[in-house]
Amino acid sequence: MKIQLISFRGCPNVGNARRALRQALASLDLEETFEEVDSAAHDTPDDLRFWGSPTVLINGVDVAGGTPSGASCRMYPPSEFPGAPPLAMIVRRLSGT
Repeated sequence: MKIQLISFRGCPNVGNARRALRQALASLDLEETFEEVDSAAHDTPDDLRFWGSPTVLINGVDVAGGTPSGASCRMYPPSEFPGAPPLAMIVRRLSGT
């Protein structure tokens, strides 16, 4: 399983997204490893450059079901970690349901 946390420098919500992702992985007894991608870095592949920040991708699919929307702050429904995807949303995608 390929897990990526996409953000850009200065994103105020990336810390909460990181915590939510770690908690979701732990709740499923999965290894807490994932790739962090800076969407603004010059060497970032084009297909990862246009996601809002923060975005969590599981095997290339956004946990929130979104599509790339450009370099912007991402909005999510209310969450245990403000500014991050809700835990249930991440867990559902991690477990394949």
